Amino acid sequence: MRKLLVTGGAGFIGSNFVHQVVNDTDLDVVVLDKLTYAGNRASLDGLPEDRVSLVVGDVADEELVDSLVQQTDAVVHFAAESHNDNSLRNPRPFLDTNIIGTYAILEAVRKHGKRLHHISTDEVYGDLELDDPERFSERTPYNPSSPYSSTKAGSDLLVRAWVRSFGVEATISNCSNNFGPRQHIEKFIPRQITNLIDGVRPKLYGAGQNVRDWIHVDDHNAAVLLILDKGVSGETYLIGADGEKNNKEVVELILELMGEADGGYEHVNDRPGHDLRYAIDASKLRSELGWTPRYSDFESGLAATIEWYRANEAWWRAEKAAVEAAYAAQGQ
Repeated sequence: MRKLLVTGGAGFIGSNFVHQVVNDTDLDVVVLDKLTYAGNRASLDGLPEDRVSLVVGDVADEELVDSLVQQTDAVVHFAAESHNDNSLRNPRPFLDTNIIGTYAILEAVRKHGKRLHHISTDEVYGDLELDDPERFSERTPYNPSSPYSSTKAGSDLLVRAWVRSFGVEATISNCSNNFGPRQHIEKFIPRQITNLIDGVRPKLYGAGQNVRDWIHVDDHNAAVLLILDKGVSGETYLIGADGEKNNKEVVELILELMGEADGGYEHVNDRPGHDLRYAIDASKLRSELGWTPRYSDFESGLAATIEWYRANEAWWRAEKAAVEAAYAAQGQ
């Protein structure tokens, strides 16, 4: 491979992936991104122009996608509407991007005989009870609970169908909750960090007992590169770093790392249909492809993330007031 098409490459995980590709490989990258509120041109700042180009456009635009896929050797498909709260308020964009956009990609890679890696989420599996010893694996049945996770489940099934029906060369990865640099401040961890930078108490949904399995974005993307290189077509790989924490623990650790008093957070209305617990069994990825996370403990990755938001206020400042106003309108 010499050139990748990265959809959603100006978003959180996608932009970090582009930086990692430039730093760790000799591949060139074409980024396709619609630059909605979640995409940020500044997330690609500092990358060499002779190796990275940005095309502003919609992944559901079949003609555009076809032309870009034809020019590249493989596609890494990050582009997605991904915020659960937004999907509850307005599901339609999630159908357009996550379903129709994935269809457009699949038809293009089918036509031109290109390799595809499809990025998905552990939320397609629904949730687990807080005291359940089980974790999600590649054998877990799908049980999505929101418009967001339902459309991601649908996109995964489309990929599997195109592999089986048309012989498309594709892999899928389902990852647990990412954190790290360049994540939009509507998301849980950067929202709490930027609140504290502004002297505002963090917000905690309900009692804060909901558990997420956290992974640093760099570890996720290292796994994606490995799957792209060594993954078996038609296979699904779960990516997780054994980072289970409940939301209360995460907020309290952010407070500690930022030098704030214990318990200095505010309880707000819980999210409708808030999944209880996610947990990933990544043993297939570890045993078959030899992947291990760089950030072996959540605290070190979180400390690095806090420092990034402190050092890059210009990246997020313009969005902060609008994000908090939208949450306030929902009582959150």
